[in-house]
Amino acid sequence: MAEETTTAVAPATDTNGADARKGDNRPDQTYFSLVRHQFRKNKLGVASFYFIILMFVVAIFADFLANSRPIICSYKGTVYIPPVQEYLVGLGISKYPPELTNVNWKTLEYDWEVSAPIPFDAGSSDLGNSFAAPFSGSDHYLGADQLGRDVLSGIIHGSRISLSIGFVSMGIAAIIGVILGALAGYFGGWVDITISRIIEIFLNFPSFFLIITVVSFFDANIWLVMIVIGVTGWMSIARFVRGEVLRVRNLEYVTAANSVGFGATRVIFRHVLPNSLAPVLVAIAFGIAGAILTESSLSFLGFGVPATVVTWGSMLNLARSNVAAWWLAIFPGLMIFLSVVSYNLIGDGLRDALDPRLRD
Repeated sequence: MAEETTTAVAPATDTNGADARKGDNRPDQTYFSLVRHQFRKNKLGVASFYFIILMFVVAIFADFLANSRPIICSYKGTVYIPPVQEYLVGLGISKYPPELTNVNWKTLEYDWEVSAPIPFDAGSSDLGNSFAAPFSGSDHYLGADQLGRDVLSGIIHGSRISLSIGFVSMGIAAIIGVILGALAGYFGGWVDITISRIIEIFLNFPSFFLIITVVSFFDANIWLVMIVIGVTGWMSIARFVRGEVLRVRNLEYVTAANSVGFGATRVIFRHVLPNSLAPVLVAIAFGIAGAILTESSLSFLGFGVPATVVTWGSMLNLARSNVAAWWLAIFPGLMIFLSVVSYNLIGDGLRDALDPRLRD
């Protein structure tokens, strides 16, 4: 009887060398790619994300979109880029020649020039077009206020204030909340009790009225508004971090890090926090929306930034005494609404994407 022989058959592989087993044709996915894939399923969240990106682009290039000076020009044989050189002059890196210092750029005779699409600064007055209505044939496409200040230019430059206040204030809140929440969750005991009581005390204060009280004692200052909003908005972030750290601190890799003699600082910031910050992104997204709304409310009441700084809230404040000029309320109010809703939808999308129970 012939001896049966068997031969080992290597598994079939594709051109990349990967196993060609049925149903196992997906590439390896990282945690970030899984979250991004899940977030893309939320169409409103994706649309809101692109809207915020558009706001960032508008804020960065605001001086190129709305400016009474040319974007680029040639004057007496010298080429100038006023939006860029204004920053350089402010930093002391460059300076204009004497004939271009404190001059009305619209009255100059250029060799050639390229003007901004909206030929108005946010604070420049055009008294000849006071209360110009939108779409009325004037250069003020979305209308003007009682001083002839362009509404569209104010919206464009106001996006810088809203974005900076939202991100800077939430950056301050995130630093405070992450540190205190990590300490409370990791050490527990009297540290946890003390920090938890501090959180509860801050939660019992009406933060908006606390902000008004603090701001009213000082001159209107945008940095003060950012700091006060951040200092009064860290509690939810701290509670999120505390809960996540309580969950993570008893896992095997944390125990292993402690067993080899790593210090508490290294364990917290190198091992615990990187695996506990996902829910914080959701809280920050909601917090940015709240910060924008708070700043708009402060400016609307006259407690926000200085009167010379145009923001969406200050434009709404002007609409109170000029009810007939409906465009002073509609367009800034619409931008506040779209910004707040967009950040909330992004927060909802992140919350769903970070929930492993909702993944395929």
